[in-house]
Amino acid sequence: MQSQTDQQMSGNPRPTAESQKTIVKGSPSKYVKLNVGGALHYTTMQTLTKHDNMLRAMFSGRMEVLTDSEGWILIDRPGKHFGYILNFLRDGDLALPEGSRDIMELMAEAKYYCIKAVVDMCQLALRKKEQELDPICRVPLITSQKEEQELIKTTTKPVVKLLVNRHNNKYSYTSQSDDNLLKNMELFDRLSLRFSRRILFIKDVIGSNEICCWSFYGHGQKVAEVCCTSIVYATEKKHTKVEFPEARIYEETLNILLYENRGEEHRPNHELMQATRWPAGYQSDEEDTKDLDKVRRHKT
Repeated sequence: MQSQTDQQMSGNPRPTAESQKTIVKGSPSKYVKLNVGGALHYTTMQTLTKHDNMLRAMFSGRMEVLTDSEGWILIDRPGKHFGYILNFLRDGDLALPEGSRDIMELMAEAKYYCIKAVVDMCQLALRKKEQELDPICRVPLITSQKEEQELIKTTTKPVVKLLVNRHNNKYSYTSQSDDNLLKNMELFDRLSLRFSRRILFIKDVIGSNEICCWSFYGHGQKVAEVCCTSIVYATEKKHTKVEFPEARIYEETLNILLYENRGEEHRPNHELMQATRWPAGYQSDEEDTKDLDKVRRHKT
């Protein structure tokens, strides 16, 4: 709220054909009429000359100012935020506007009038807004196959997708499956926090018939997949087994970084990628031990 010494008149004044340059100075209590980009303000010489800035130079007799035939002092700047400028000059403090755009516009005016304190206040407020509005990590949640394809096609980053849907299971789970499913989800969260600025991580919870599957994309094409589920037999019944191939997931995530910021002509060497990838028939250590036991029993 403005005091009696600082009042604003709304509306656009009529342009006048006659204008002249003059020197303005007087006692601190003298009122001054300002026309700032069409916004009309009454204020005092004391307010305008209180701080060391361009307005003090204009109204201390050191500079000529332009006036119209009605005595309004013309300032060829936007008048939208000039009220904020006057409030700061009068009180030494300021309640900034809410929106980032308004703050940036006010900062531009403060720079023009050489009011460093207001510029600093605006810069600090903008930094706080950036921190509030810029999360460390964003993970899109896929709601349709079309949406997934559009995200993968339009992003400039490589993509890591985790499909996880526990309810796709037709059979009962093995004893470690729930724990391993949770471990896959926790690893996805850790990787997304670590590489979110370089890789687009997306999560699919309504996708295909898979229960837990990692997919890796570069330049819009799938380059690797790690399926973590399988069907096993136990006591003559089928069970669904969820594994946690942590090392392989880490490897594929690091491999997909080779597609980062590369054009079509700089694709990673496909043969080298295949040679350093886990074999297609890769089994966990637990499965290797079971196969070895089978061989030993067969020999005896």
